[in-house]
Amino acid sequence: MFTTNKFYEGTFYLLTYICQGSSFLNPRAYAIMHREHHAYSDTEKDPHSPHFFKDVFQMMVYTAKSYSLHVRKLKDPEERFKGNIPEWRLVDYIGSSMVSRISFGILYILIYVFFATQWWMYLLIPVHFLMGPIHGAIVNWCGHKYGYSNFDNGDKSKNTTPFDFLMLGELFQNNHHKHPNKANFGARWFEIDPVYPVMKLMHWMRIIKLRKAYL
Repeated sequence: MFTTNKFYEGTFYLLTYICQGSSFLNPRAYAIMHREHHAYSDTEKDPHSPHFFKDVFQMMVYTAKSYSLHVRKLKDPEERFKGNIPEWRLVDYIGSSMVSRISFGILYILIYVFFATQWWMYLLIPVHFLMGPIHGAIVNWCGHKYGYSNFDNGDKSKNTTPFDFLMLGELFQNNHHKHPNKANFGARWFEIDPVYPVMKLMHWMRIIKLRKAYL
């Protein structure tokens, strides 16, 4: 979708760890799984298709196992899925450690202790612990089961409007599988990808460089 220089690449890498916190996902492992997902969408080789599991929990357990194999480099991906993936081994090591995850968990709890005004607010703490997996579960389960299709991609990807807005455009799965390298996940006039204007602004500020075909 875009390119950037090494300084901003490192900046975004570090911010990914800080913002994901306790649910930090190793970029290399996630990138390989995402490439596998597109290549084998809704087939038995898809690492997270909802059509081979009874419920979302079974799908996420299978996804977690596949992710773990890539993190520990116990599974050698196909050659076409390798390369062009940024790696920062120190951040990956720290972000994937239990010390880091528990530390962020304690931080989240302390924020609630100091700022929560109602008891029910504490029920939201698990969402902060598992932001990454919860987001992934919603996108991969709902995005391939519920909604409508603009394109025949040979899979079961769907666009889930208007809930895609809550997922920052990532529930336009049917559009994304049709044009996987397109920065704007929306395809029709009413399909609004809230991240795309941000990317255009970053392009204007020369932080990133969008591909000309998608400006």
